[in-house]
Amino acid sequence: MGKCNGRCALVVICGLQLVAALERQIFDFLGYQWAPILANFIHIMAVIMAIFGTMQYRSHHLIMYAVWLVLWVGWNSFIICFYLEVGHLSQDRDFLMTFNTSLHRSWWMENGPGCLVTPVLNSNLAPDDHHVITVSGCLLDYQYIEVLSSALQVFLSLFGFVYACYVSKVFLDDEDSFDFIGGFDSYGYQPPQKTSHLQLQPLYTSG
Repeated sequence: MGKCNGRCALVVICGLQLVAALERQIFDFLGYQWAPILANFIHIMAVIMAIFGTMQYRSHHLIMYAVWLVLWVGWNSFIICFYLEVGHLSQDRDFLMTFNTSLHRSWWMENGPGCLVTPVLNSNLAPDDHHVITVSGCLLDYQYIEVLSSALQVFLSLFGFVYACYVSKVFLDDEDSFDFIGGFDSYGYQPPQKTSHLQLQPLYTSG
């Protein structure tokens, strides 16, 4: 019963991770954030692999998923520090998120709740084919929305890591016990050979 509960909980957590990752992928596409798009794609594949491994009792799938979650937590921690400008990180270094292919920032910068976008006309700061805007009136600044999104990913990943380790351990214990009782024994089953206790006696004939 405990194994079933652990499997069900892990599937639910993976489902929540999948929904959150797909939602995040959509907004990263809208903002041309190529580095997060690539990381989100790998994360989606890892979550799908974890769901498959949970349903099919594949412990090595869950181990790979747990290893990826460690990297995923590190990536989201970097994003949190990036948008909060911790240490020497600065949002002016947009090439970290866009691979220096565009001047776009987070989609939430212009489309956050309550944001009012005003174009600045006749500005000499804008490069060719671009325009300068001012954003005001936001109920929540875009960097805090990105931080909350990454914090949600870290929160789900911590639960996913714990349950992945637990369920994979249960699967490995079941495999060990199955091998112990002789399941799929590579040497095959050899029935015990019966030894004969019949003794031969000499036969005498009268001639």
